[in-house]
Formats: sequence, structure tokens, C-alpha cells
Amino acid sequence: MKHFLGSISLRPLLTGMGFTAILAGAGFLLSSIPLIRQIGPLAAAILLAVLYRHFFGYPERIRSGIQFSAKKLLRLAIILFGLKLNISVILSEGLPLLLRDAVVIGFAIGIMILLARLTKADTSLSILLGIGTGVCGASAIAAVSPILKAKEEDTAISAGIISIIGTLFAIGYTLIRPLLPLDMEAYGMWAGLSLHEIAHVALAGAPAGDNGLGMALLAKLGRVFLLVPLSLILVWIMNKKGTKGSETSIAFPWFLLGFIAMSLFGSYIEGNWFTIPSIVMDGISVGTTFILTMAMVGLGLSVSLEDVRTKALKPMLLMIITSVLLSLLTYWMI
Repeated sequence: MKHFLGSISLRPLLTGMGFTAILAGAGFLLSSIPLIRQIGPLAAAILLAVLYRHFFGYPERIRSGIQFSAKKLLRLAIILFGLKLNISVILSEGLPLLLRDAVVIGFAIGIMILLARLTKADTSLSILLGIGTGVCGASAIAAVSPILKAKEEDTAISAGIISIIGTLFAIGYTLIRPLLPLDMEAYGMWAGLSLHEIAHVALAGAPAGDNGLGMALLAKLGRVFLLVPLSLILVWIMNKKGTKGSETSIAFPWFLLGFIAMSLFGSYIEGNWFTIPSIVMDGISVGTTFILTMAMVGLGLSVSLEDVRTKALKPMLLMIITSVLLSLLTYWMI
């Protein structure tokens, strides 16, 4: 036992985690610049990590800490992300909203897979981008990557692409909103059903006022709610594939139970049995984003720019096409 403990050094672990924290912090600083603010700290940090890898190589000496951020902290961020999901509000809206959200998710994933097969695009990237487009962007990609056994570089590339393209779509929505024959709530519903991440929905929904923004976030949170059943379906599919072949079965994603628990806590306990000060909740929200950004830095360091050039261009174009089709479909649905 003494020999075993002696073989483990905390220095690479802590240094690696600190390194991802520094790049995450740099991403936050960059996102305060007006031109970069719209893409957010997550995408900015991923780009920094990719550039670091390109110019300086992978920091092998602190690999254990980087891997800890990329894997363990990633799951912690998903668990804390559950606080943003108010289940009671979603359930109060009933089945029609969830049915629309389910159609959105199925459409986005199905179209991405179909287009990937037709164009012979990278399958792993296309599926991740389809799930991110249909559910909740980088957070959904991070949640399903362990289930799909996706490569770290594919996870990071997908998260970066969806953060940037989603931001461009959100800005586009705000520009065309005055031209659309929609009232504020209908516009908010459209944004919530079709845009990629919660941040994108908030960006596009804000000009529609409180009612429009509220409807946008409600529609979006319904898609987040469906992340759990989608993940369980993916576990079943992957295990079925493993049974037929030689692959090992997929372990149950236990961190999703933490996600559900935090959602239940935020929906039924906090605010009813006791109230957490808003400044604390805001701090938890920022901390969650920072932890997720650290995790994405860890993943981004595994990305080669050559892989981005050869693998990601076609899936990115397919995602743009899918997002346009999704916007048209959801406009018709509202």
C-alpha cells in the first residue's frame, strides 16, 4: 500500500488542474472583449487550448491533472447544471411543450445523421453536433460523450463549433425579429425551440421583453429536461451494439442522477423549504460555467488543428444546414 501511494504524485494533478483553470480564466477575460463577448468564455477557452496545443504541444508532465479536469470536473459541471432546470415549471406547461421539444431533438439528430451518411462526413462529430443542436449545445455534448465513447478531441471540436455557430444564429435572430409577424411570446417560443444553448436563447430572447424571454427559456428548458431520457436511450442503443459485437457494455451514467437530484432540489426544495440568497445562486451559476470551461480546456488540449481541418469542416456545414432547417420547422410549429 505504501509503495502504491508513493507512486502517485499530487503535483502533476494539481498543476494540471491549475493550468486548465488559468486557460479557463483567460477565456473569461477574452469574453469580456466586445467582439468576443458573444461567443462566450467556453468557446474562447477551447480556442486558446487548441492554439496552445498547436504551438507548444501537449503538456505531458501534467496530463493527469488535465485529464481530471476533462473527465471528473466535466461530470461535476453537468450535475451542477441541473440547478438551472426548473422541473415544476416545465411540468405545469404540460405535454404539448415537451412533445414539441421531443420533435426538435429527434429532427436535429435525424437530419444530421442522414446528411452525414449522404456526404460521408465524420459520424462521431455529426452525431455530437446533432445532439448539441437538438438539446442544449455544449452541455449536452459533454453529457453524452462518455455514453457514446466519443474521442476527447471530437467532444472539444463539437463544443467549440456549436458555441460559435449558435452565437451567430442568436445574433441573426435578434436582427430579423423586428421583421417577423410574431408577437413577443411567439418569437420567444421560436427562439427557445430552435436555438442551441441556454445562453443563445437568452441572447436572442432578451429583446422580446420579459414575457418573450420567459417563454424562450421555458421552451429551452423543456429540451434540457429531455436530456435525461435521451441519455438513457443512448445507453440502451450502445449496449445493444456492444452485445452484438465485441465491445464492452456502457456503464450507467451515474452523474445524470446527480443532475436529476440538483434539478429536484432547485425545483421543489430551494425556495419552498428554505431560500438560498440570490448572490450565492449567482455564484454557483458562474462557478458551474467556470468548471465546465476548465473541462473544455482539458478536452481542447487534445485537439489537433489538422484534425479540425480534415474532419470538422463538413460536419460544421451540415450543422449549419440542420440549424436552418430546424429554424424553419419550429417557425411553422409555433
